Amino acid sequence: MGLFDFFKKKPTKTIAVEILYPSSWENGMPPVKVVAIEILQPTPGKAVDIALPKVDTLETETETETETETENASEKLDTGLKKTKKTWSERWNAFMANFRSVDEDFFDDLEETLIGADVGAQTAMQLTDELRDEVKLQNAKSKQDVSKVIVDKLVDLYRSQGVNEDASMHFAPEGPTVILLVGVNGVGKTTTIGKLSAYYKNAGKKVVLAAADTFRAGATEQLVAWGERNDIPVVTGSSKADPASVVFDGVKTAIDTQADILFVDTAGRLQNNVNLMQELSKMKRIITRELPNEPQEVLLTLDATTGQNAVQQAKLFKDSTDVTGIVLTKLDGTAKGGIILPIRNELHLPVKWVGLGEKVTDIQPFEANDFAKSLFGSLLTESK
Repeated sequence: MGLFDFFKKKPTKTIAVEILYPSSWENGMPPVKVVAIEILQPTPGKAVDIALPKVDTLETETETETETETENASEKLDTGLKKTKKTWSERWNAFMANFRSVDEDFFDDLEETLIGADVGAQTAMQLTDELRDEVKLQNAKSKQDVSKVIVDKLVDLYRSQGVNEDASMHFAPEGPTVILLVGVNGVGKTTTIGKLSAYYKNAGKKVVLAAADTFRAGATEQLVAWGERNDIPVVTGSSKADPASVVFDGVKTAIDTQADILFVDTAGRLQNNVNLMQELSKMKRIITRELPNEPQEVLLTLDATTGQNAVQQAKLFKDSTDVTGIVLTKLDGTAKGGIILPIRNELHLPVKWVGLGEKVTDIQPFEANDFAKSLFGSLLTESK
């Protein structure tokens, strides 16, 4: 006998309640599945106690993320840069441990140390040349004075790169803004879209996603999963469909539903693949045709763990499409966070976002001052 069989003296009724998802999405609510409700018919005067099974209380992902959201942004940055800071500190301490005098050998060793810290050969040479003049100008001779001059110069360089660069996101005063995520496979484009879409939804924006990476197996399913997780609609196409057609449908959907932002996930085959660049150009033409007066953002997603390879990818994409900014992902999993410096210094592209972990809230706008303070804070203290 089932748990409720003793109730069933009369035939039970089942009411199917179907809430249709409005095609206009005016109320902004997610689709609701058909819910079956069974009405039980107990016999009067014969109620019995029912021992319901105990359900363990599980900590939900939402609860965890709510706690994470309360964490200070600077603390997140400090935590995310832990490996990079450790490497910087170790390299710097090893370099200064061999300090004898400020001569040409000293500056040669400094250049090698900077290259080893992933600031890039071009930036390392530029820095070393500037530091030659700075050390002489300040007449720094002691180990402590030289260390302070160099670290201060590094901090100033990080901060100064942001003086004339536009690291803000641009949005239309009315109508949707399209944000394309581009980059090679494996850098975290789809995950970044999931994080950014949640970020802007929490800020009160109405968001739509478009799965235009129709060639990579599982890419659409992954984006759909993010959409379900964040209660955000996703526009999809069939496997191997023309990516531009998905972008067209996404733009139309964003316009019809009065969305504020349309995020587009794009294919990420080899960055020098001509077909890929042609696809991106076609997408841009469609967006411009449908939204001629609205701003667009093209965010190049780079994996910080790849170091100098990320700079090469950025150069190729910058030459092939109108990149407006960089998203640097996986900073928490690498000691190569110094790669931000050559990206900004050599390519003159603003880093707009940094990914600092795997949770949906582990992304934040890039602030050069905060980054420099976090990366070199301990060295500044030591050099005083």
